[in-house]
Amino acid sequence: MTTVSGEEIWLDGAFLPWSQAQVHILTHSLHYGVGVFEGIRCYRTHDERSAVFRLGDHLRRLYDSAHINLLEVPFPREEIEAVCLEALRRNHLAEGYLRPIIFLGDGEMGLNPGANPVRVAVAAWSWGKYLGDDGLRNGIRAKVSTFNRHFVNAKMTEAKTCGDYVNSVLAKREALLDGFDEAIMLDTQGLVSEASGENLFLVRDGLLATPQRHTVLGGITRSTVIELARARGLVVEERPITRDELYVADEVFLTGTAAELTPIREIDRRVVGTGAPGPIAEQLQGAFFDVVAGREPKYQHWLTFV
Repeated sequence: MTTVSGEEIWLDGAFLPWSQAQVHILTHSLHYGVGVFEGIRCYRTHDERSAVFRLGDHLRRLYDSAHINLLEVPFPREEIEAVCLEALRRNHLAEGYLRPIIFLGDGEMGLNPGANPVRVAVAAWSWGKYLGDDGLRNGIRAKVSTFNRHFVNAKMTEAKTCGDYVNSVLAKREALLDGFDEAIMLDTQGLVSEASGENLFLVRDGLLATPQRHTVLGGITRSTVIELARARGLVVEERPITRDELYVADEVFLTGTAAELTPIREIDRRVVGTGAPGPIAEQLQGAFFDVVAGREPKYQHWLTFV
């Protein structure tokens, strides 16, 4: 577990000491979950600079999520981009994790927030490997969750909405209590969707497959890996995937800002492939870390230097 702490947090236009960035107990989003957020990583590059990975793409998704949830953001996207970089500087982070969040403040209660203010905050802190250094190197153990992923019209799957993560928390806690590292979630049709906080890929006979875009959150790392794979001549199919395909896959791995690219070595007590990270996962993991470290000139446009 990571204890989150830092020096300053930006809230509604100003940086405040970490302990003073507070909200009222009747903050609407605390009760009803209508808020949106992003998770963004800053990496130390090979030349000892610091760069935020795909900052513009993350903030575009943040503002899209706000629009989907009828949240009118009182700050332009360019200002929040500058705030993200300043948050890293003020918290003295050469590497770190950024959490911009847009939420409804206090005022009206009930399901119509009325004139409640739309509030915006940006925090930055140090966060290591989400699924552990060992998981990144050797793979993790996962189980198929008893909880289904959200149906596409039961909630807006294009938005990264705060309240949606109750579903993820329940699945994650179930997996941990059952002795696994992560949960794999099926959709309401019984097809593979994603993990509790990551997208999923499988490899079979050299071909990569990942669930179709409209059934999962459009992951920034997911799209990165698809592009890196295709640039290396690998075939990537976006298609329906059944649970038992995972059991007989040569490789399965997860992608996400927090998890980066983490292999899965076992699912539901069935060994995946050889029980160790496979060659394609290792190849793409290496390519990903080369990109975020600034060693790939072709992808310099994905880096925003602090």
